[in-house]
Amino acid sequence: MRFRNPGAGLKFDHPPSIAPSINNTDARSEGQIEISAQAAVGNPAADITPQSPSEQMNHEAAPFTIGTPISQPHCFFGRHRVLKRLFNLLKTHPLQNAAIIGQKRSGKTSLLNYLKRITLTSPEQLRSGQKSDWLPQPETYRWIFVDFQDSRMASQERLLNHLLTAMQLPAPNPCNLEHFMDVVSGNLNSPTVILMDEIGVGLQRCPELDDSFWESLRALATNQTGGNLGFVLATPESPVDLAHHTGHSSPFFNIFGYTTTLGPLTDAEARELIASSPIPFPEADIEWILNQSNRWPILLQILCRERLFSLEEEEVGDDWREEGLQQIQPFIHLLGA
Repeated sequence: MRFRNPGAGLKFDHPPSIAPSINNTDARSEGQIEISAQAAVGNPAADITPQSPSEQMNHEAAPFTIGTPISQPHCFFGRHRVLKRLFNLLKTHPLQNAAIIGQKRSGKTSLLNYLKRITLTSPEQLRSGQKSDWLPQPETYRWIFVDFQDSRMASQERLLNHLLTAMQLPAPNPCNLEHFMDVVSGNLNSPTVILMDEIGVGLQRCPELDDSFWESLRALATNQTGGNLGFVLATPESPVDLAHHTGHSSPFFNIFGYTTTLGPLTDAEARELIASSPIPFPEADIEWILNQSNRWPILLQILCRERLFSLEEEEVGDDWREEGLQQIQPFIHLLGA
């Protein structure tokens, strides 16, 4: 793997167990640094991308998921129109930027997870007919997930290390913003999408992520990476408004040419989710679930879970409905949207 000179005098950190192949003679004579593919992954301790449960252990997925974001693509339902718009922005060159706006528990994180995983998931791991061919060459893409609720992402150095590791670029020492820019500029040769979750937390609670940091990311996306870098944000309000409300003035937040606000699923999408139950529901129960949930994914999941449990236990009556209505109370704000 060959990199342009990322700055005179830079040192690069490598895992102790990996011997980097660096030809210093070539670096001096040609103005380039050659680093083996293994060494380029940087410090493995900096790679803190969360793994899905299926990546950690081969557990059977729950029929309905509540409380944690959907991580396995075959458990994700709906949002077809939004997915089509997002992948249309990312399958052409230059990559374009998008913002996903939504209330708490509207499904923003699940959508980011799905974007990252669906194009490389084999058909055998998906539902029948579930679309995965969103990109012409999905294997060339790198997807980097950043969760700003993770306190480690409040450190600029750790965040930059995390990004470089996922980009398979070497981590300079020190890994500060200037050296990060030197390494990434001109060396990002594969389409790379940075998925930023809970960016409002990053703006409110992470003083190291100041306007200079965001302006540098903007420069990379617009001028320094040949169109190979794009961003998708999950946010409770528009990026421009969010920046204004948190005291930031960086032009990074005006590069998002497409924004979408998550609402309920369509009727067909909601019915597909309900129909995924291992035990079919009576039609009257399906209509009740659709009406009470207003087709919001988390409310559908809760009510379906309660109905499935009652069927598995061979319960008679409508007690499950009362239980379901109690369980959706913490998320009732969605019904007012």
